Amino acid sequence: MTDSGNRFSDEAERLRHFISSVADYAIYMLSPTGEVVSWNLGAQRFKGYEPHEIIGKHFSNFYTLEDRVRGVPERALELARTTGKFEAEGWRVRKDGSRFWASVVIDPIRDEKGELIGFTKITRDITDKREAQKALRMSEERFRMLVQGVTDYAIYLLSPSGEITNWNAGARRIKGYDEPEVLGSHFSRFYTDEDREKGVPANALRIASETGRYEAEGWRCRKDGTRFWAHVVIDAIRDEEGVLVGFAKITRDITERKQAAEQLEKTREALFQSQKLEAIGKLTGGVAHDFNNLLNVLTNGLSMLRQRRGLPSAD
Repeated sequence: MTDSGNRFSDEAERLRHFISSVADYAIYMLSPTGEVVSWNLGAQRFKGYEPHEIIGKHFSNFYTLEDRVRGVPERALELARTTGKFEAEGWRVRKDGSRFWASVVIDPIRDEKGELIGFTKITRDITDKREAQKALRMSEERFRMLVQGVTDYAIYLLSPSGEITNWNAGARRIKGYDEPEVLGSHFSRFYTDEDREKGVPANALRIASETGRYEAEGWRCRKDGTRFWAHVVIDAIRDEEGVLVGFAKITRDITERKQAAEQLEKTREALFQSQKLEAIGKLTGGVAHDFNNLLNVLTNGLSMLRQRRGLPSAD
């Protein structure tokens, strides 16, 4: 054997040992008709079969009865043969009958002449990943239903440039718009003309983007043109890499609270004015009383002086 032949043989042997020792992936070969012709450590761990128990058996043994009835294994080989690759996720069955969720890749193997001589099949057990994704979806769905059910607050999402991407029941109740009327439009439509001219919406997003949060109160406009006094919070939303992906906006109609505060202020002012007038009245009454006393003293003094000098009384 030539040196190049020896090197090829050595490399092939190292590759065989490498594949055989991989435990995180089931890596094995199939014949052109789907019989298992090799079996690595990962396949043994995932599927539960020893090599002598499965080599020579058809790989459809790993599929569920439902998939076998539907011809899924045969269709997978056909797609790999005609397109050069088959990739999918689905339930697979272990030796003990238990199921696991698998990520599967099947590649055709051809010789120098292009003739099909078999397939390589790589399977990974991603049951934990699927369960985590399922739990995340359920959590997101519960959160979405919670947000959609809130009616006291307008809660909705904005794109990084301020377009509305979703709309809850509270937003519909407070602002008067149905979801199809606002999706894709800019949130500045809820601001007054004066605030838009002053650039308040853009400034709000800028502050939220730079500091992570924006909070303020101000007039906002409903669909029918009426205004309401709003408490607004805008939070920046970033992905795992810190890239801004949008904003969460929460708006509450606090018009009644503002009106109550204004009425309280008016009441306080009226009370203050009343107390001030009362104080002035008391002061005036006191001065008048003191003046009368002083006048009486002066009158009595003059009367006594007249008497001493024998002058007739002023009366």
